[in-house]
Amino acid sequence: MRFVDTHTHICDEAFNGEREAFLDRALAVGVSKMLQADIDSSEREDMFAECKAYPGVLFPMLGLYPGSVAKDWQKEIALLEPWFKENPVAVGEIGLDYHYGADFKDEQKEALRVQFELAAEHDLPVNIHLRDATEDFVNIVKDCAHLHLRGNLHAYSGSSETFMQLRQYADFSLGIGGVVTFKNAKLPQVVKDVPLEFILLETDAPYLTPVPLRGSRNESANIPLIAAKVAEIKGLSIEKIAEATTTNAEKLFAI
Repeated sequence: MRFVDTHTHICDEAFNGEREAFLDRALAVGVSKMLQADIDSSEREDMFAECKAYPGVLFPMLGLYPGSVAKDWQKEIALLEPWFKENPVAVGEIGLDYHYGADFKDEQKEALRVQFELAAEHDLPVNIHLRDATEDFVNIVKDCAHLHLRGNLHAYSGSSETFMQLRQYADFSLGIGGVVTFKNAKLPQVVKDVPLEFILLETDAPYLTPVPLRGSRNESANIPLIAAKVAEIKGLSIEKIAEATTTNAEKLFAI
């Protein structure tokens, strides 16, 4: 079986000194491709260097994370442009996040619109981070329908109804990670409702570790645990989930 982890963070400090071992463990269980999410300029050079060191295995994304948006967000956006020549596979992770406050709510919305335009200009999919800002996000996606966006909703926490509403304005898929294994999570119902053709697998490593490893550091090698839960929900074999989600990811991100 082959898997794709569509959202991970190998350059997080949690993996300092262990990146090679991280990759070895992932490859050993069939996770053959891993997409690296960009946060801001602080770790971008390191992340792109890691992707160059493992061609065909690690793939870079490029974007300004909503939690990194501040008053000077335009400066961070300007720093993105030179990196497009390095062939990122998506603009991400980008989005809206009001969970820890809305001090930069307006700036986040403007930064998202600008990055949607960059994705359209460079013909790239988007990788979306969305937390406690669904209404604003739906409105922006609706306003940007003319851009014909495509991409995935990372760590999706909304309803299947909201997902289908968003699909009226952009060609979105769902990034399903460790939360699908959590007790009392609502995500299993969404996975049940949404067609398999719109489902991708991800870890968000080192965060959101799936059961039964919850409480420990997450990593891409845990993708089969997530795939097994999706298979259980869908009433399909893990082999079918691996095949379908890998095909979905390779098509969306052209990898």
